[in-house]
Amino acid sequence: MALDTRDARRETAVEAALAALDLPAKVALLAGADMWSLPANPEIGLGRLVMSDGPAGVRGEQWTPDDPSVAIPSPTALAATWDTDLVRRAGRLLAQEARRKGAHVVLAPTVNLHRSPRGGRHFECYSEDPVLSGEIGAAVVAGVQDGGVATTPKHFVANDSETDRYTVDVRVDDRTLRELYLAPFETIVKKAHPWGLMAAYNGVNGPSMSEHRELNHGVLRGEWGFDGALVSDWTGARDTVRAALGGLDVAMPGPLTVYGEHLVKAVREGLVPEDEVDELARRVLRLAARVGLLAGAPAAVDPAELPPPVDGEALARELAARSFVLLRNEGGVLPLDPAPASVALIGPAAAELRFGGGGSAQVFPERVVSPLEGLREALGAGTELRHALGADPRTFLPPAAFPGRAELLGADGEPLGTAATADGSVRWLGTLPGGVDFAELRQVRLTTEVGSGRAGVHELSVRGVGRYRLEADGEVLFEGALLPSGEDPAAAFLNPPERRFTVELAADRACEVRLTCVLPENTGLAGFGLVSFQLGHGAPGPGPDELIEEAVAAARAAEVAVVVVGTTEEVESEGVDRDSLALPGRQDELVARVAAANPRTVVVVNAGAPVLMPWREQVAAVLLAWFPGQQGGAALADVLLGAAEPGGRLPTTWPAEEADCPVREVAPTEGRLAYREGLFIGYRAWQRRSGAQPAYWFGAGLGYTEWAYEGLEVRLGGPEDTLAEVCVRVRNTGRRAGREVVQVYLAPDGVDRSRPDRQLAGFAVVEAGPDEVAAARLRLSVRTVQTWDETLGGWVTRPGTYTVEAGRSAADRPLTVALEVPVQA
Repeated sequence: MALDTRDARRETAVEAALAALDLPAKVALLAGADMWSLPANPEIGLGRLVMSDGPAGVRGEQWTPDDPSVAIPSPTALAATWDTDLVRRAGRLLAQEARRKGAHVVLAPTVNLHRSPRGGRHFECYSEDPVLSGEIGAAVVAGVQDGGVATTPKHFVANDSETDRYTVDVRVDDRTLRELYLAPFETIVKKAHPWGLMAAYNGVNGPSMSEHRELNHGVLRGEWGFDGALVSDWTGARDTVRAALGGLDVAMPGPLTVYGEHLVKAVREGLVPEDEVDELARRVLRLAARVGLLAGAPAAVDPAELPPPVDGEALARELAARSFVLLRNEGGVLPLDPAPASVALIGPAAAELRFGGGGSAQVFPERVVSPLEGLREALGAGTELRHALGADPRTFLPPAAFPGRAELLGADGEPLGTAATADGSVRWLGTLPGGVDFAELRQVRLTTEVGSGRAGVHELSVRGVGRYRLEADGEVLFEGALLPSGEDPAAAFLNPPERRFTVELAADRACEVRLTCVLPENTGLAGFGLVSFQLGHGAPGPGPDELIEEAVAAARAAEVAVVVVGTTEEVESEGVDRDSLALPGRQDELVARVAAANPRTVVVVNAGAPVLMPWREQVAAVLLAWFPGQQGGAALADVLLGAAEPGGRLPTTWPAEEADCPVREVAPTEGRLAYREGLFIGYRAWQRRSGAQPAYWFGAGLGYTEWAYEGLEVRLGGPEDTLAEVCVRVRNTGRRAGREVVQVYLAPDGVDRSRPDRQLAGFAVVEAGPDEVAAARLRLSVRTVQTWDETLGGWVTRPGTYTVEAGRSAADRPLTVALEVPVQA
């Protein structure tokens, strides 16, 4: 394919820069200089290239609230919009944030599949379906790269659960790998042309993905034409020769990596051909050129042609409302119009919203609008709004909610620097406050005061990995080590252990608490620094039974009860899978008790992935709010009061009972995790069930109006790679304007039982006013009638009679048309 003028000039500059480098200089391009960046090379006009986490906001190089970021809804929420245009706008916002923070690469999107609802990181992924995942992922990539910032769709491939993710060998047959797990990556590469990609930690049928030549070279580059840079997951590169020959362009982080002097030595010993290193370096230089960091090379996006500025808060609010999924609305209790005279708002998340997930997705917004704040502002003085805690689901104590001072100390206790802390959390990655050198740091001592004005027994906790000393008013409560479980190198800050202690205080005095963390000489991993620990605090207060009784009383006295329930970071986060889909703590009991006290009970679910809802038939309304970003409370008020319609539809099937889940196994056996279910995950598996049914099907969701599906037209053929063009006509039969997600499924004749009964083939979002007709027009790809033939090693078109089905979900498809696919489709 011929290059345009800018591309040709860029490639010329890349080749000139590569030719000017000797072997050590080429190798220097291939590994992190530190936690987040690749090194500059002034001799060839190469600037420092900065990467940042970014699935739901761009954090930048600092893991600290001192440098706030716009927090958009979690990726599962983005997928719930089913709106590629809206999601592309979200991508442009991420690019704007990256430029503001000096980042050139956003380490996103995460397009692994929701293979099992027990996957702990599903909030950061999109869907159980490869078509929806691929289309939403491609929209994010396109939006970010519209803004001149690179992306790294991840984690390539089959990192669909978290247990032993660093070492697990996923065993999956070629057909399942191609038709499910590689499919969203293929869509993104071919449609959005990402400038980067991230290799997963895990192995696939043997080789680690950082070393998987067959998939990295043969499929990704050879078949799909990917010409970007393949980056390791952090500390995921483990063998110099295998990584280089496996096509890994960048080993992150640094400065200690498997590349550097090790790769130079491997080349000189004949273990790695130098032309392989040239290819790696060429792709890194191309990435730098595309983001405007290589002299003489035009950036992929002219700085004068960047998209117009995005109002981050406004878009975050719009995204949240469009992602909310209304699953139940008995008697039209929602919207609350006119506003009720009194509302009981119940649940800890109502006051402290879980706006995003943990780990790589964590950002620190300047302000988070809670449901309590959002409703208070929207309702005004005309409605009595009362908040009750109800039930606290947290397993660990929250960070001590008091400002403090962290002292950074050397080997002999000498002060190296200090930093103010907003609460009991201390977390520094890569850099330290005041420019303190990690090599000199030996201790961090956090000092704060707790307990002022609250008499009784207070709980204190230490949470982290390492050696600690906890003192309260000079008394040593704990001195010892806390050790991680498992081999995940990120366990120290993703899922650390906790120890608790108590101290009794009078009402008129505070207690000075000191928590000292003693660091090993080699702090962190791969040469980058890591300090992460937490002082937790729990104040005296009502017991669990009393909290529930207070909530029930508030609900009984109110016109409407809104209960906000959800998961916690302990049960849903990067680094851990879920032991149970049940809501943690006594939240199920809370909802049942409140619903019995008030028939107009609305439950808002603040979770990133499916949870069990045994009370769902007992309440008036169920609204999924996901992890809704920093404007979640404002968007919730918009939806509850009818200023906005809940526009979302489920991107993943929600089970009724945990035992009924088609795929439950996420933990490897003897190092291997077998995908025995093959193609049958999510709705594809549920369709084969003759007994148990899910609580809510893939694609399900209600709005504030009604739609009639009036017509379906299908025309075989179309542009290249198009099987058929489809038009679905829908009418808004309600009394207000609304939005509908039109879904089109394709069902084969059912003779070959190795194929799913039906699968999503396309979708479109339409809007219409009362009694207006809208037409959803979309194209079905030829790939929807193809299967992977393991014997031939290629895609095979399966001719025959198919049924094109249009409707509201995988289980509600009122319109059908037969489609005859000829042998040469």
